[in-house]
Amino acid sequence: MSWDPVFRFVKRIPRGRVLTYGVLAEVLGLPGGARSAGHAMAATPPGKGVPWHRVVGEHGKILIREPYGSLQRKLLESEGIRIVESRVDLNRHLWKPLKKSRRKHGTPKRRN
Repeated sequence: MSWDPVFRFVKRIPRGRVLTYGVLAEVLGLPGGARSAGHAMAATPPGKGVPWHRVVGEHGKILIREPYGSLQRKLLESEGIRIVESRVDLNRHLWKPLKKSRRKHGTPKRRN
């Protein structure tokens, strides 16, 4: 399986925001759910600019083993993300990607 669509999507996560493995899997319709998203992040190619560190576990938990867990923490903190007891505050830092709307072509978006 090619993880390129996952990598392209993860590149869209803004600095200072995170996404959970589960939400990533749901948005992209990955078979296997959060586990597949985890496999994709583990296969991130070095030097391609994929911000793998912005993907965290359920409830904001840093799940990666050392030494990469410490690296993930440092990278997140360098973006202003506060971590307490190996957890990111999702209420503050969760990125909510826009879902594709099912509106008819030409219908204006509704602003609230």
